[in-house]
This record gives sequence, structure tokens and C-alpha cells, in this order.
Amino acid sequence: MNPSRALLACFFAANLAAQASPESLRTASERLKAEAIRTQGAYADLAWLCDRIGHRLAGSPQLDQAIAWAQERLKAAGLANVHAEPVLVPHWVRGKESAQLLLPATRPLNILGLGGSVGTPEGGLTADVVVVGSFDELDRLGTAVKGKIVLFDVPYTGYGPTVIYRFSGAAKAAKHGAVAALVRSVGPVSLDTPHTGMMEYDPAFPKIPTAAVTIEASTQMRRMQQRGERIRLRLEMEAKTLPDAPSANVVAEIRGSEKPEEVVILSGHLDSWDVGQGAQDDGAGSVIAMEALRLIQNLGLKPRRTLRLVLWTNEENGLRGGLAYRDAHRAELRNIVAAVESDSGSERVVSFHLDLRQLGAEAKASALASLKGAVGGVMSPFGVTFQLGGSGADVGPIVDEGVPGLGMEHAGTHYFDIHHTQADTLDKVDKDDLAFNAAALATFAYALAQSEVGFR
Repeated sequence: MNPSRALLACFFAANLAAQASPESLRTASERLKAEAIRTQGAYADLAWLCDRIGHRLAGSPQLDQAIAWAQERLKAAGLANVHAEPVLVPHWVRGKESAQLLLPATRPLNILGLGGSVGTPEGGLTADVVVVGSFDELDRLGTAVKGKIVLFDVPYTGYGPTVIYRFSGAAKAAKHGAVAALVRSVGPVSLDTPHTGMMEYDPAFPKIPTAAVTIEASTQMRRMQQRGERIRLRLEMEAKTLPDAPSANVVAEIRGSEKPEEVVILSGHLDSWDVGQGAQDDGAGSVIAMEALRLIQNLGLKPRRTLRLVLWTNEENGLRGGLAYRDAHRAELRNIVAAVESDSGSERVVSFHLDLRQLGAEAKASALASLKGAVGGVMSPFGVTFQLGGSGADVGPIVDEGVPGLGMEHAGTHYFDIHHTQADTLDKVDKDDLAFNAAALATFAYALAQSEVGFR
């Protein structure tokens, strides 16, 4: 039998294997949903995380506090094997930052330095601004931008197509001799709220300061340039990178009653950027995953496979948590049935994306059908769909090694309006949506743990 047919035969056999009865799964799901709504535990945890700890950048005291807090909450819930797995993380510090438009009018600009940026020289730098709308336009200007500040005024057409200007803009501008780079905030709307995020330098060219400006400021400078006006700006940034700092992934479990060696991972990342409260990104995903295990534990449900919570560190500016987990758990990766990540906000879940990077198209389609067969019935009241797609940044390193990934995708109607901004705060979160999502994830994880389905 050829390998593809063998894989299909395995998937088919898995679907015919003994599964928990649909009636028992539906009953469990109804109990989980009722308990999630009754207790509102996910919202209570998120409120504490946001109000008492706040934003949590890698290397910060706030992230350390969040790691300790999460362990306390998980131990109090009676979960097993609660512990922190050490990780060394990057330690970037923003410091004070400001920008002042000097010509053709004088006004302060609201900015956020990009993660990993260097600071300006002591006392700041002052230079003319050249506005461009693409990397191609920058390349056509070439050395005409030497000694100037390049502003990438690129309208938002989706996160993936637009974020490349935030990530690579400084390196592209430095190649042509620019002394600093600015980028229009990566989002569809703004209330003078700049959007921060990770950037990367090219070692072949100098490191220059780089920051995001608001949509309002970026489009204003575009209009000024179109009128033929000289734009001059003063930029001051104290940003710096310190030596790596100790951090940790937080782990907790409900041990499987029959197959404890087979593991279903539920996860979110506990770190955030150093602005706002990190409510949507990814406080919501973290508390949804925490609450899912707590609901199952509180109701005394006994999954056949082990359910493992992982709260990742350093998703935002290094992915060290996901990489460290891969390295520390390499020996058991074959036993991980699936790794689920929630990292797209707090709005209601709409789909689960199955990510199988080492299988061909036919085997992926069969695996998706197998997943639907195992959990589709019990998940139908939640209105979610199942499709092939990406899973998540933190689970990515183990998914690359063959672990099946599952991305929990939320509606995201307004996610990128506030993503990586000062506006990512608790007041944007609906407590009923959080309860719904926790119940949906708990139901999904429990049904998968009760099944015999596999994707290898």
C-alpha cells in the first residue's frame, strides 16, 4: 500500500474506532456552557490580569507577575502538574519617546517605537521627511532619501500585506542611507492611536530608529508632500535592548484517564506589548484556555487523553516560548494529538483551522473529514466551522515538527482597530463572548480527548 493510501486508511480506521457517544458529549457540552455562563470565570481572570497587572512585555516585571499569578490560579483550580518551564527572552525597553513636526507647521506627533528599534542619538535627531507608498517607490528614489527620515504611508489592506512595512521598513530605508524610518500604523482605523509591533534589521545596513505614527499624522504628511511643502521633523527615542531576561511558559494539566501519554494542548500567550492592557492580544486567549480546563475540572469530567494548558511567553517579540517548548518536549512530540492556540481576540469563535504541514493535499482533506466526524456534531450548537489553515505563532515550532496544529479563530470584527495600541483594554471585551468561547474550547478539547481521532 502506498503511503498516501495508508494514511487515508488510518484516518478511516480512527473514525470507526470507539468514540464517546454523541449523547454523552452533548450533555457534557451543555453542562460546560451553563457553568461558563454561571461563573464568568474567564472574564473575572481577564479583569484581574488587565486591571491589576496590565501590559506584559517580555523581560518586564509585569510579565513575571502574570506568570506567578497564572500558576496560583491554576493551582487553586486543582489542576495537575502546574509549573513554570524556564525560558530566556529578549528584553527590549521603550524608554521615553517623542516626535515634533517642525515644518511646514509645528505640532507634536503621537508615536510608538517599534519593538527592537534602536534609540536616537542623545538629544534626538532632526531631519526632513520623505513620504513613500511602497518599497518600489523607495527604491526608485534611491539615494535621494540619504540623511532623511522615510515615512511609509501605506494604507491598510489586511494585516499580512501591510505589516511587512512595519517589519522591514527600517532595513529598507537604511539601505538607501535614511537616518530614521516611520511607518503608518498597521490597522484600518485610528483615534490618534499608533500601533506598535516587532521589526527586524538587516545586518548588512546600519540600525536606524523606527517608530509608528498614527494614520492621521501619516496622511497629513502625505498631503503636505503632495502640495510640495518641506516636511521637517524632530525625533527622540530612548529605546534599547538589554541582555536576555529569565521568563517562563506556564503549564497545567488534566491527566488522561485511559491514555495519559496522548496529549491535547490548549494555549494562548501571556505576554503582550507594553501599551494598553493586552486584553485582546492575548489576555483573552490565555484566560479562555485557562477557563476551558477549569470548567472540565470543576464538573468532574474525565478525559481519556491528557489535556495540557500552555501559556506561552514572548510571542510578541521573539517566539522564545514556542521554540523552548519544542526543544524541551521533542521526545514526546509524536504523542501530541493536537496543539490548539487562541490568539485572535475575544469576539466569538467562528472556526477552527487545522494545520498539517507535513501531509499532502489528499491526506489533509481526509484528516479534516476525520476531525469533523469526531467533533462536528457536538460543536454544531456553537456555529463553528472546520477548515484547513494556519494554527498560531506559538504552536508553529512544534507544528513544523509534525504536531497537528489548530487555530481557534474569532470573529475579529474590530480586532485590528485596537491591536498593539493603547486602546487594547478590558472595556472592549464582552464577558458573554468570553464565556461562550471558553465553553466552546472546553467542549472541543473534551470531545477530541474522548475520541480516537488522529492526524498523523
